Amino acid sequence: MKQNIAKLNISPLRIAFIALSAISIYFFIFFYLNRLGLAYNDARSHLDIGRRVVEGLKPGLAQLGSVWLPLTHLLMAPTIWNDFMWHSGLSGSIQSMIAFVATGILIYKFLERLKVDLFSRLIGVAVFAVNLNVLYLQSTAMTELMLLATMTAGCYKLLVWHQTDDTLELIQSAFWIMLSTLIRYDGWFLLFIATILVSLRTWTKKNYTTAEGTTILFCSMGGLGIALWLLWNQLIFKDALYFAFGPFSARAQQAQLADAGVLATKGDLALSAKIYFYALMYNSYTLPAVLGLIGLIVLLADRSVTLSTKLASLTLLAPLAFNILALYMGHSVLFVQGLSGNTWFNVRYGVMLMPSIAIFLGFLVHKAGYLRWTVVGLTAFVLFFSLANQDAVTIDDARVGSSQKNVSEVAGYLQRHASDQKGFILISAASHDAIIFTSGLPMKRFIHEGTGAYWLSAVTAPDRWARWIVMRTYDDNDMTWKTVSRTPGFTKYRLVDHYPFADIYELDSQFFPLLQTEPVFGQQK
Repeated sequence: MKQNIAKLNISPLRIAFIALSAISIYFFIFFYLNRLGLAYNDARSHLDIGRRVVEGLKPGLAQLGSVWLPLTHLLMAPTIWNDFMWHSGLSGSIQSMIAFVATGILIYKFLERLKVDLFSRLIGVAVFAVNLNVLYLQSTAMTELMLLATMTAGCYKLLVWHQTDDTLELIQSAFWIMLSTLIRYDGWFLLFIATILVSLRTWTKKNYTTAEGTTILFCSMGGLGIALWLLWNQLIFKDALYFAFGPFSARAQQAQLADAGVLATKGDLALSAKIYFYALMYNSYTLPAVLGLIGLIVLLADRSVTLSTKLASLTLLAPLAFNILALYMGHSVLFVQGLSGNTWFNVRYGVMLMPSIAIFLGFLVHKAGYLRWTVVGLTAFVLFFSLANQDAVTIDDARVGSSQKNVSEVAGYLQRHASDQKGFILISAASHDAIIFTSGLPMKRFIHEGTGAYWLSAVTAPDRWARWIVMRTYDDNDMTWKTVSRTPGFTKYRLVDHYPFADIYELDSQFFPLLQTEPVFGQQK
């Protein structure tokens, strides 16, 4: 096969790049036209965070907040100012699409380092590239594909360092892992695992002094993102650990779930592993995951592969350990329909093992001998019918699971009544970012927690600042209700519509003359 391609004078890697790019663009357009690209509430929230950095009542870097790590939102800044890039989701999707192509190339290069033949390398890339769950997520503004790309790049460069002992490769590995630590906390765990491997290898191959210096070098680069995030939280929120223990942290959200009795995995390692393995199987379509496991066993048993290469390859499994531990410790939540409730939630976390599965399955094809075509045929059969039937658990999660909320009714009301009327809308972005996005209104129309003096003034005297208030009535988890409902000014509002996810209040018209409808505070620090 390689000889035939060589005759055409085309690099196999270039062919893979072109194919991956074409697939990426096609599926973005497909999901965009089918109105699925923005189905995840989190996708809309990510886009809103990026938009608030450049537009709103208080634009600036402080709008990055502390709920999510900042890199993907920062990367939106050059394009998110454009309304089409914002509301189409393309400002976030373009990152995911580039990451999709990059991850496919990295799978190819990883298998090349494992001395896998060209055909098996392409099969490995295909296992990743035609997985509909991956294809859907790469078409959205979610963070999974960016995380996959940076983590896989970090693992690949670590493998190259193990094989060549080139310090520059180690620095590059640390750089990519550092980027992953600024996308999701999975990257923090990968840094921990990679640091242990770097220390052990250098100590056993050389000496303690060299191991100490190499480890410090690796951690200095790899841990820079974590240090910057801690510093950011200290400077903005006066608490370096605000992201972990603040009122909008994952810990606070999980505490609410625990109080509701739906955080069943906390403290139960067996259930945590079971839930995550089910998510993994749903995202990979089971057979590729099973074949990938066999490929991993074959790799570990292969005497022609050095121990150093085997250990470096195991870093690909870091997301498996991280997600199970996060569920066990109560730092994460994942619902699998029929197993942990009657809905889906965060089931997309299972996609984090797809590069690993693709690489190990590609290695299996390389070593399968006369069973090669059986492995390839079965894999192709499963992936073909998953595409033909549009079988993607991530789409189910986005459309009907707890990861989505039908906010179109609330947003539609705001579109009809607020778009051509003056006045601010008071709303909690922490609770209702999807409403803000779906309304299609400019960000500067909304007073939320991040608007500084506007928010402080509005929650004290809402009748002087907000014509409309959007909130969940009688729910103190909604910051707007918690603060505004206790004020005398709230009595001047009437409930104009009630919906499952939020209610809309409007100021009585007799108080309009005293209502502030234009920005007055200027540039805030």
